[in-house]
Amino acid sequence: MRSMRFLIGTVAVSLFVWVNTGVAQTALRTQAAPHSESQNQDWPVYGGTLESTHYSPLTQINRTNVAKLRVAWMFDSQEDGGLQTNPIIIDGVLYAYTPSQKVIALDAATGNLLWKFDSGIGGTQPVRGLAYWSNGKDERILAGVMNFMYALDARTGKPITAFGENGRIDLREGLGREPQEQSFAVTTPAVVYKDLFIVGGREPETLPAPPGDIRAYDVHTGKMRWIFHTIPHPGEFGYETWPKDAWKTSGAANNWAGMSVDVKRGIVYVPTGSAAFDFYGADRVGDDLFANTLLALNADTGQRIWHFQAVKHDIWDRDFPSPPVLLTVRQNGKQIDAVAQPTKQGWLYVLDRTTGDPLFPVEYHSYSPSNVLGEAAAQSQPLPTKPAPFARQRLTEDLLTNRNADAHEWAVEQFRKFRSEGQFVPFSVGKDTVVFPGFDGGAEWGGSAVDPATGVLYVNANDIPWTGSLAENTEHEMSGRTIYQNQCSVCHRDNLAGSPPDFPSLVGIGNRLSTPEIVRVMKTGKGRMPSFSQLPDDQLNAIADFLTKGESKELASEGSAVQMKYRFTGYHRFYDPDGYPAVMPPWGTLNAIDLNTGDYLWKIPLGEYPELASGGLKNTGTENYGGPIVTAGGLLFIGATNFDRKFRAFDKSTGELLWETTLPFSGNATPATYAINGHQYIVIAAGGGKDSLSGSGGIYVAFALP
Repeated sequence: MRSMRFLIGTVAVSLFVWVNTGVAQTALRTQAAPHSESQNQDWPVYGGTLESTHYSPLTQINRTNVAKLRVAWMFDSQEDGGLQTNPIIIDGVLYAYTPSQKVIALDAATGNLLWKFDSGIGGTQPVRGLAYWSNGKDERILAGVMNFMYALDARTGKPITAFGENGRIDLREGLGREPQEQSFAVTTPAVVYKDLFIVGGREPETLPAPPGDIRAYDVHTGKMRWIFHTIPHPGEFGYETWPKDAWKTSGAANNWAGMSVDVKRGIVYVPTGSAAFDFYGADRVGDDLFANTLLALNADTGQRIWHFQAVKHDIWDRDFPSPPVLLTVRQNGKQIDAVAQPTKQGWLYVLDRTTGDPLFPVEYHSYSPSNVLGEAAAQSQPLPTKPAPFARQRLTEDLLTNRNADAHEWAVEQFRKFRSEGQFVPFSVGKDTVVFPGFDGGAEWGGSAVDPATGVLYVNANDIPWTGSLAENTEHEMSGRTIYQNQCSVCHRDNLAGSPPDFPSLVGIGNRLSTPEIVRVMKTGKGRMPSFSQLPDDQLNAIADFLTKGESKELASEGSAVQMKYRFTGYHRFYDPDGYPAVMPPWGTLNAIDLNTGDYLWKIPLGEYPELASGGLKNTGTENYGGPIVTAGGLLFIGATNFDRKFRAFDKSTGELLWETTLPFSGNATPATYAINGHQYIVIAAGGGKDSLSGSGGIYVAFALP
């Protein structure tokens, strides 16, 4: 038996953890609330509903009593690595992942383990949720584990052997390229429509990369039923927006963020990301449909109904980061079914759900051309006139940190070396360009919540600048150094320093990992790093030799590595020497926007650094990952904040903080709420992993009224 003690709100709680068949189960001695005969309320879909509303009609926990919330149960997976999972709850059973991508089913009232499925594959990518299908008799959990999709019996966790090959399908197949050479992972769950599940996936941001085709599969057999080419083939709509043979060689334009479904109309709404290579597009000159596009597809057939492209010829990695929200708004006395899509840029597009027409005017603005040889930036980009952006758009000297004189002086010196002209400024060679908000948004994968009764949307945002630049590839031979520069320096930088913790330093990696271990990580990926299974072994070994020994021998084989004329020199958060954002707060916010009018109801900082707060610098906001949920009880719940490990409840009407508690690890995930026998619970995955000074784990914590 081991004991774990930490602070929940202002109450010290002792938890006794024991291991049963290798899985920790945690009991808290509290008096259960009386049960009523009310009907259970599920959280059956990633994000709560197929419309991605993150909304619950539950009211038992409300403004008047939320301060009384206490831990109801905890489940400790006994794994580290972090969690981003929004669990689903059906008929009193909670389905979720562990950090290594084992699938678990828990009694949602007690946290007791019911079953666990271990595929035998060590999952190394983030996983954000599962999908559920039932016809009333048969119940299936659709679980992505790396490049595989499993169909599991929801009652037992056993694979359904009639599905695919012994219960799984390989999603690298069916993309028109050699399956074994494709890097592909399921990070966000499929959406279920009738007897189909529709899925996208995570892909590399360098070349080679598979195309980001959207695919629908039969939930019974695992056979593909339709496919939509996001890089159009000859004769397909949008083909002329790419070079002639781009569909054979380009990659990505993928849906990694998830989708939403209008079941009544039979429409699936699919946001896509940028095409590879992210930052230099001489091989894909043109607008590049359907990259960076919100697609409305016929869910039965995959046929395009309409599309809206928010970034033409993306060379800034401005992916659509989360599923769009479906809601009804009121304008000019009329009710309009709408779709709202947040962006990394900090803008929100609100469109008619049936036609794609903007509900607030969208203006096309002209931007500077690229000065990089071979590049051809789009001449104009669309921005909505309302709502106003929920993150700052241009870094100026008056916004630099004034946390102390030394930090300010350093920031001014650095800033004067940058190019800072706002949105859609093409990267230059040898001079960093400011991207504000940074590469992680603005909005991120946690998505937004909406109150369908009021049409108010809630979105959390990061509000710090990053910088980046291009460098010319002057070495043309195939060597460990050149392959590293073209495949790895995007995240780990030319000097191997990375941008921890998301992009760790590789300096001295040979002292931590052996060459076979480094090659293994490159083959499978880890955290934000995709797999590099598309590279042959000799090239992977050459990268490892370069990292560990500094050797850069020329290779005889051409292989799969693609060398562009220019490479990205790496992601750089604009942090001061003490590790804090080099701009004035807020560094992260929570926003409430009335989508009937496009006006803000409130905006508050979200999160703080405990060490700064103890010194008097409070409510700075911080980077945050994971989204909010909103309830009919008048509450908005959100974890997300990286450094303070807090889980908070706000008054959804005013933004007033009504309750907060400290989690064992930061809750970089979207919570869920549900009711069993009339007793309402709030659960969140606490895994951490975003703060280099803190550890990571895999704990689910559920709260309820005593």
